[in-house]
Amino acid sequence: MQSYSFKNTKIMDNDSILNLISGILLVVGLVGTVLPVLPGAPLALVGLLVFKFSGDCSYNWGTIIIAGLFVLLGALLDYLLPAYMTKKLGGTKYGIWGSIIGLIIGLFFPPIGFIVGPFLGALLGELIFTAASPKVALKSAFGSFVGFILTTGYDIILTLIFIGIFVYQLMN
Repeated sequence: MQSYSFKNTKIMDNDSILNLISGILLVVGLVGTVLPVLPGAPLALVGLLVFKFSGDCSYNWGTIIIAGLFVLLGALLDYLLPAYMTKKLGGTKYGIWGSIIGLIIGLFFPPIGFIVGPFLGALLGELIFTAASPKVALKSAFGSFVGFILTTGYDIILTLIFIGIFVYQLMN
């Protein structure tokens, strides 16, 4: 019978551990771009930052700074664009909150719930809390929905770029 000793065996080196943590943060960041309870792009940025300390990484700190600026821009857009689109089309804060609640509920009914949830939430928010006419509520809901889709799309694309940088670095 053969016996094995694990005393001097390294299961993973430091770079592999950093790469694994980075990969996990990037994937969780991607999931977070559609789940409002997770900060998607910021988590992905942290993944790039952790990867910077790996021996497999060759990008410079300028990449991290630029990525951070794009994440800050996304954070600003997350707050400003849905509100702007909703107000531009006659909506209120109830339409915005309804859109967020609709997204959360819609996540339980994939894939259509992700698309329909924010729209229905904004519509109901306007109809119930502002006594708006159906036409005004529909217009407002559309604005909130468009703002939400644009900011979510921005975050998804940004996070996919971060994942692309990570994968490219690992492959070279």
